[in-house]
Amino acid sequence: MAKKSMEVVKGIDLAKYMGRWYEIASFPSRFQPKNGTNTRATYTLKDDGTVNVLNETWSDGKRGFIEGTAYKADPNSDEAKLKVKFYVPPFLPIIPVTGDYWVLYLDDEYRYALIGQPSRSYLWILCRENHLDDEIYNMLVEKAKEEGYDVTKLKKTTHTNPPPETEDAPADTKGVWWLKSIFGK
Repeated sequence: MAKKSMEVVKGIDLAKYMGRWYEIASFPSRFQPKNGTNTRATYTLKDDGTVNVLNETWSDGKRGFIEGTAYKADPNSDEAKLKVKFYVPPFLPIIPVTGDYWVLYLDDEYRYALIGQPSRSYLWILCRENHLDDEIYNMLVEKAKEEGYDVTKLKKTTHTNPPPETEDAPADTKGVWWLKSIFGK
């Protein structure tokens, strides 16, 4: 049986979408450390209409991060289908890696979102705060299930209160988290 095509948000206001989003849950990815906590993304709209992406996670007390760029997959479409490009490894960015970032659900206030991509291999539940009410979380999980995702793969992200500040964190300047992630650590 063929999977139905995914429904994505239409008419997203990118300026309103900018800012910090906390990862509430996601499908584990080899690009993130397994013991990562306080994972979050900060989006900043650039003058040329692209978006600066800063992804951060804490592992073993150190801040790992990678920066990239997001842009509309089809500038003429009103669908919230974006492409995200990172250069890896983060400590010597030379290899471009591009992925899909589709906004599958976004509440009217831009407080929480469901993000996926066409292969259904990656899924994120994001929120403006580092916690989300169970009722909303369960509603987003149901929406993901309706879009054909195997939601049993979802893993909740651990967060501390208050969340760490970037300026106070010792950085993983060698990209050790990224190297470990390649080997599944």
